[in-house]
Amino acid sequence: MASPQRRLLVVDDDGDIRRLVEKLLETAGYAVESAADGRAALRAFHARPCDLVVLDVSMPELDGFETLERLRDLSDVPVILLTARSGEIDKVRGFRAGADDYVVKPFGRQELLARVEALLRRAPQASHADNFDDGVLAIDFAARSVIFRGLPVRLTPLEFRLLAAFARHSGQVLSPDQLIEHGWGHSAGVSRDQVKLYVSYLRKKLGPAPDGSQAIKTVRGFGYRYG
Repeated sequence: MASPQRRLLVVDDDGDIRRLVEKLLETAGYAVESAADGRAALRAFHARPCDLVVLDVSMPELDGFETLERLRDLSDVPVILLTARSGEIDKVRGFRAGADDYVVKPFGRQELLARVEALLRRAPQASHADNFDDGVLAIDFAARSVIFRGLPVRLTPLEFRLLAAFARHSGQVLSPDQLIEHGWGHSAGVSRDQVKLYVSYLRKKLGPAPDGSQAIKTVRGFGYRYG
């Protein structure tokens, strides 16, 4: 049985489905909060962040994709999208927006539970060092704060995951595929061009050194390296 300390947020404008998923997760031992639309979900998450979100795609006003994009500005909490649409385009859109998994309605109850459990198992644990500091870059992993050359740097959750990967592998070359694994957690719909784009975002936010060099260096034909 799951620990009652793990809190889940269920978001669906269909009351029957919302209550079904709520009861399923509560029976499995999770503490569950629910919301009937995207705006209510964002308010609930602001008030009390949770461990995982089960999010319906088709909702009025603020749909699941838009809600997911706003959640990703706040957190890298695991998100499972629920949808009646099984097309590849919708799945790719969801993964590009930051979804961790995708379940098509109607779904098997045990399948949904298994996907929730799998995502919670893969959620970041406090096994890494709490801090990184090389005198230039300082990262507090628990607080998700970054100081670079004495100045705070504000990053999106995806940018933070990529920078954390560079710091934890300082001096090593990381390939685009490795960065996709560290940043996105899956390769569905993620291209090397996106890796290049987000590395450029990081470089812009960190800024060049006084000599004009970049903290994250390109190693032609291999990937990128910090340090």
